[in-house]
Amino acid sequence: MPRFLVVLDVDSTLIENEVIELLADAAGSGRAVAEITARAMNGEVDFEESLRARVATLAGLSESVFGEVGRLVRITPGVPEMIAGVRDAGGRVAVVSGGFHEIIDPIAAQLGLDYWRANRLEVVDGVLTGELVGAVIDGTAKADTLIEWAADFGVPVAHTVAVGDGANDLQMMAITGLAVGFDAKAPVRDEADVLMDVRDLSQLLPLLGLRG
Repeated sequence: MPRFLVVLDVDSTLIENEVIELLADAAGSGRAVAEITARAMNGEVDFEESLRARVATLAGLSESVFGEVGRLVRITPGVPEMIAGVRDAGGRVAVVSGGFHEIIDPIAAQLGLDYWRANRLEVVDGVLTGELVGAVIDGTAKADTLIEWAADFGVPVAHTVAVGDGANDLQMMAITGLAVGFDAKAPVRDEADVLMDVRDLSQLLPLLGLRG
């Protein structure tokens, strides 16, 4: 049986939440940020431009907000079972996200993920500046990351699976062996090989021949 590398989006895929919206709620900009997020996930606006606009509204928040928001995050049903099934079959599970390391790092460690990559928020003297640090993880970066991790794992891209829900996932979904739209927005529904509309990621296992 081939080994698979499963690469998932995070917000509204690995987790039930949109972290930028939780952070924005704490900053009092929740409604405006939710509208921008919806437009970005539907491919109506440039992702990096939209991300920087949303992050700018977080300026002035204390870095303690990461702990507060982290406690609100809920893992999507079926995630532990999916990870166990893939790992037991010799595969690896990873996430690449337009979200933020500050929230994803503890989740990835808790779940025992093999790889993860995300954006990083700038913090100066314990306060968010409303800026990002380093290159933005956008659609192109997600695709490049999937290729990088497949090479590191020693599997062909044909043995990778990309799971996502928004326009920012389309480039990695276009190159993967199996593109899974998970409770997906319109652009992804048009391009995915398989659609999953029940929010249970253990459904991925039968697609990989790992559970009947």
